[in-house]
Amino acid sequence: MSTAELLTVDGIDTFYGRSQVLFGMRLAIRAGEVITLMGRNGMGKTTTIRSIMGLTPPATGQIRFRGADIARQPAYRVAKAGIGLVPEGRQIFPNLSVRENLVATAANRQGLKSPWNYAKVVALFPRLAERAGNMGNQLSGGEQQMLAIGRALMTNPHLLILDEATEGLAPLIRQEIWACIEQLKAAGQSILIVDKNVEALTRLADRHYMIEKGRVVWEGSSADLAANPDVQHRYLGV
Repeated sequence: MSTAELLTVDGIDTFYGRSQVLFGMRLAIRAGEVITLMGRNGMGKTTTIRSIMGLTPPATGQIRFRGADIARQPAYRVAKAGIGLVPEGRQIFPNLSVRENLVATAANRQGLKSPWNYAKVVALFPRLAERAGNMGNQLSGGEQQMLAIGRALMTNPHLLILDEATEGLAPLIRQEIWACIEQLKAAGQSILIVDKNVEALTRLADRHYMIEKGRVVWEGSSADLAANPDVQHRYLGV
C-alpha cells in the first residue's frame, strides 16, 4: 500500500440551502486502502459522498484527489478524474440491457494495460452474463447492485465509492457482494464504503471514520474498533 494520499477531504462545510449538514468534515484515503464511513442514518455519510462527487459542492474547505483540487468541480469532471460511484439506490438505466448499461460507461482514460472491460466484469459477476440481454428494470435488487458495481468498474476508477453497498439485499447476495469487494481489495483497488454491516466492514477495511451530525467523532483501524465496543454502541446503536 502506498503512503501517498489519493483523496483528502479537509474541513468541508456543506449545505442544502440554508441547512448545514457537514461541519469541518475530513477524511483521507491512501492508494490501495479500503476505508469506511460509519454512523447512524442522517449523520452526513451520503452528503460527504455527494460533496466528493461534485453533486452537492461544499461551501468551504478542500477536496484533493491525486493532487488536484476537485472541491467545486462539476460531477462529470470528478468522474473523469477517476472516481467511480455506486450510488445509494443503484440508479442503473432501466431501459438499457445489462450489456448496454456496462458498455455505456466504459472508459480507460488512464491507459491501463489490463483495464476493466465487459468480459472481466461478467467474470466477476457471472449472473450478469446470464442476464446480459435483460433490461435493467427486469433484474432483482442483488443483480442491480452487481450491475451498478460493474458499471462503476467499467470506468476504471482510481477510487471506487459504494454508498450503502448491501442495503436491502438478501443474505446470500450480500455475501456475494462482500466477496467481490474482497477480490477488488486484493487487486489493489482503493475503496470507500458506506454500509451498516459492521462485522463485514471490520473484516474488510483498513480504517474507519465514525461520523455524527456531520463531524468525524472517531477514527481508527479495525483492531481499534473491535477493541472499543462502546464506540459502536455510542455512534451506531449496536
